[in-house]
This record gives sequence, C-alpha cells and structure tokens, in this order.
Amino acid sequence: MAEADPGLVAQMLGRVAYEFSQMQPMLPTYIHLIVSALFPIYAGAHASLSRPSTAAKPKKKKKKKRKTDDEETDDEEEEEEEQRIMEGLSPTDALLMPLFAGLALASLYFLLKWMKDAALLNKILNAYFAIFGVFSVSRLVTDVLDIGHSIIFPRRYALGGALYHVNGKAAKAVPVAGSIKNKQPVVSPLPGFLARIPLPDRAREVLWADRAMPGNKWTLKLYLHRILAGRFRVGPHGIVGVLAGLTTVAYFNLVDKPWYLTNLLGFGFSYGALQLMSPTTFATGSLILGALFFYDIYFVFFTPMMVTVAKSLDVPIKLMFPRPGPVDDPTAAPSHAMLGLGDVVLPGIMIGLALRFDLYLFYLRRQKRIPATLSGEEDSVEKPKYYSLAGRWSDHFWTHSLTGRPLWVAAKAQDGEPEPPFTFPKTYFKAGLVGYILGLMATLGIMMVWNHAQPALLYLVPGVLGSLWLTALARGEINLMWSYTEEIEDEEKEKTTEEKEKTTEEKETTPSENMSQREPHINGTAIKDAAATSEADDEQATDVKRVASHRPDREVFSFSIEAPWKLKKPLSIRHVEKEKANSTDDAQFPHGEKHNWVPSKGAPGQDVDAEPAGKRVRLK
Repeated sequence: MAEADPGLVAQMLGRVAYEFSQMQPMLPTYIHLIVSALFPIYAGAHASLSRPSTAAKPKKKKKKKRKTDDEETDDEEEEEEEQRIMEGLSPTDALLMPLFAGLALASLYFLLKWMKDAALLNKILNAYFAIFGVFSVSRLVTDVLDIGHSIIFPRRYALGGALYHVNGKAAKAVPVAGSIKNKQPVVSPLPGFLARIPLPDRAREVLWADRAMPGNKWTLKLYLHRILAGRFRVGPHGIVGVLAGLTTVAYFNLVDKPWYLTNLLGFGFSYGALQLMSPTTFATGSLILGALFFYDIYFVFFTPMMVTVAKSLDVPIKLMFPRPGPVDDPTAAPSHAMLGLGDVVLPGIMIGLALRFDLYLFYLRRQKRIPATLSGEEDSVEKPKYYSLAGRWSDHFWTHSLTGRPLWVAAKAQDGEPEPPFTFPKTYFKAGLVGYILGLMATLGIMMVWNHAQPALLYLVPGVLGSLWLTALARGEINLMWSYTEEIEDEEKEKTTEEKEKTTEEKETTPSENMSQREPHINGTAIKDAAATSEADDEQATDVKRVASHRPDREVFSFSIEAPWKLKKPLSIRHVEKEKANSTDDAQFPHGEKHNWVPSKGAPGQDVDAEPAGKRVRLK
C-alpha cells in the first residue's frame, strides 16, 4: 500500500524545520546583531530626553553677583543644558535626504570603479570620520562611566524599610521616607545592604571622595579677539573618554581595523546622532522613513551600488559581526555579517521620538485643571514640576525590587513634597522596539532563505511605523499623536527674538551715552569731555573712541583653566607676585602654596563659595 503524500501543513512545518537547522549555527551572530543594534537606540533615545512642553518650566534662580565679567555660575550652566535643542527635520528633508544619499552613494560607486584600488579613498574617508570619531567615542565612553559611577553611588537607596537620601557635603545618608522612626543617618558611602559593611575611616574618606569625583570638573576658557570665544567643562570621566576616543581612532587608522573597533565607532556615531536629530513630528518622521524605504529597495535590488560600496569601503559606517564559516570549507577566511548605520539611526530617531512622546503624555496626564473663579475667565491648567530622569535608573535599582515594588514602607517625604518619579510608562517606545526587532528578524530570515543581501529598511520601516501608528489607533490617541510636535513654539521664538533685539539695542547705544555712564580716562583726560554733543565735536569724539578701542592693555588673547579646587582667598596673578615679593616665607612657600587649596565639591565642611583662580595671557 503506497504511503500518502504529506499534507500542506506538514510540508510547511518540514520546510521551517529544515531552514531552522540551516540557520542554527548563525543564531549567535544574529542575536549579537540584534542586541548591538538595540544598544545605541535605547541609550541614545534616553539620552535625548528633556523637559516636555506639558511640564512646568523651572523657576529662574537669582544669579549670584559675579566678581569678573567672564565667570558664570553653575545654575546658569544647568539652564544651558536644559535649553539644549535638537536639530529638527522638516518635510522638505524627506525629499532631500534620499536625493543626497543617492548622489553620495553613486559618487562613491563610480569613484571606486575609476580608481580600481580603494586604498586611497579609504584613507581619505577614514581621516574624515576620525574627526567625528574622537568626539562621538569620547561622549559615549564618558556617559557610560557616569552611569557606572551612579550605579555604585546612587543619590538615594532603601535600607531597612526606609528611604535614604545621600548628602555628599555632610558625608552621610539621611532617612527621609518610609519607616524612619529611630533611624540614624548612615555614614557609609556605600548604598543599600552594602552600607552595613564595616569600613575603616581612611577607606570611608576615599570612597566619599570617589563619590564626589565626577562633580569636580575643570573649566577651560579660550578667547581670541573677534575670532573665537569658547568655554568647556571637563571632568575625570570626560578626560578618560577623550583618551579612549583618541586611542580608538589612532589604532583604527594606523594599526588595524578589527570588527569591535568598527562597532565602537559605529555605536558612538549612532549614539550622538540620536541626540542631535529629531523628526519633530510623527508625520514628518513617517514621511522621511517612507522615502528612504523606496531608496533602500532601489539601490539594493535594482543596482549593485550599495552592496559594492559597503563591501569595498573599510570605514566605520556599518556594524560588523563575525559569523562561522561554511561547514564544507573549514579553511575559508572568516566573514562578517553587516548592518549599515542608517538602518540603526533612521528607525532610531523615530523610536526616540516615541520615547519623548511617552514623557509628554506622562506629564500631560499629571496636569491639573484649575476652574476659573471669576465669570468670563477660562479655566487654567497647572503644569507639574519637571524632574530630570538623569541618574534615576540607578536610584530605581537601589530602591525597588525586581518586580517594581518600592522597598520602603511609605513614599511620603518629611517635607511633604511628592517623591520625584523614577520612571514613566513607555508604551510607544516599547511598541517601536518590538516593531524594530520583528523587522530585523524578518530581514535576517529572508536573507538566510534567499541567500541575498536585503534592504533592511524594507522590513524595518513597516515594523516601526506600523507598531507606532497601530498602538495609537488601539489607544484612541491618533489625533494626539498627529498633533504632537517638538518645534519651538512661536511665542518662545518671538520672546527670544525680542530679548536678543533688546540686548542689541542696549549694546548699540550712542557714544555719548556710553561714555557718560562709564567715564573711562585715557592719559588723564576724560572721554566724556571729549565726546561733546555739538556737531563740531563729533569728529573729535570719534577719534577718542577709536583710541579707546585700541588701548594697549586691551585683552586680545586669553586662555584660562579653572581647576576643581578653589582658594579660600582667591588672588590674581599680580597680587600673588606682589605678595611673594613682600613675604618673608618665600623659601618655604615659593609659589604661594600657603593659600590653602580645598576641594570644591564632595568634602564635608569645606568652603566652596570662593571663586576659582584662572590664569590669563594678555598680549599688549
């Protein structure tokens, strides 16, 4: 009796089992690829978070009176960081990006065909990417070190049913919530259950200093008259990051190009790009991804350009993953699976937008509507206070269980203020990640079956956009999602413009007004007297003003370094030289060390309000 042929379902299951057996040796490579693609997207999206429009603006703090014109307070620096604006993309970019990308790809393809040898082109492109590689890798390494440090030294932790807040200046952790009855401050710098470990005094001091270490930053100021004015702050982690960036780029360009250094540079580029670019709206982002969807299909399936350029150029524009060689040829050279950075960054900016939309909704749902007290007035809305989520993840790790349950009894602090949120619902962000993972899996599966390079955006774009828009449809938030925008509001733009114009008008006052207010003297003659208001003396006033602008002691170039150490009595260089000449202890203190230097942060009981002493170079 002849056996019956297997049915359709059995044939399909057999085919799936066969393909899985063929794919099984590649599973570690594919898992490595998916995790590596998710890392810069997840990290870059969270690093791009800032205050949404549904949260209240921080109250302006009174600025401290500055003793010198070029000094700024730490509060001003925090405001500058809060006002960081991403580069918004417009619908026009949806047309220009595929066009420019196609022109660049075609140019590289024909250059490779014309030059025959890609060595020279690789050197030129690697030198170009080296400039950005140093900054991107240093930024990535610095942020990773900051996160690692915050995990070891969180700002708060739970212990014995109480919530402790760490006071670095007082060198102790104070119970503020939960079962705080009969709880004493903890002097150990270690968090959670680690605080019960007995430490000698010396070790405790070292750990408290290490906790304060990231906050001790050097300030570099560079000024070149009418050319350059820069101000940079760098801490120990930043210095390590710069050294890591320089070392990575130097080794990659001068010694060898292993796949892990290629991926490190790719991580840095992707991480930085996700913090700098924003599609502004979901409609614009969908339009851009849709245009690049057709661009990727055309240049992979209908031309050899993309595959040829990707295989010929040895530059950090892709992620590489080692894969096992063929079973029938053990002596074959090792090969790599590749994923272009565009397949990470372009869907990533949409997923980052989804995360910021989740934060927008979180504060929108916490707003309070205040009814009008007088007739004719409209109801007002009270926006909740914004809490930065930087470092909150480490706090959440030390204050919550694996299931998300708080490890202290009550969550109400002594001062009556609500606890800042540790996290927020990330519905759209998670939906975007699920769509991205499904798109990557579809790309890898079809590539394995057809044994041909696949345009990843062919599967990633429907996966990401479909997951986001379908989630909004299921939650009934299509209109809210469509109207969401990250553009600066017109009122804020107008306000900023008015403030700039006002500042310009104050600076561009008449010579007589400026001179009457300041009344500087040149060779004992008052400029105010020279700047007469009569028409006959206008030319003379102009000449005097020209002389004043070319004073011999005018600062043309200056470079100063403000260390994270501050003098109790800061002195200028001239005062130091004068005091050295008059001091009787020159042999014992040849460089003025007797003006006790103290740490600016972290050490308890120190004077931290003094101004730092910087060094200046004046060209006369």
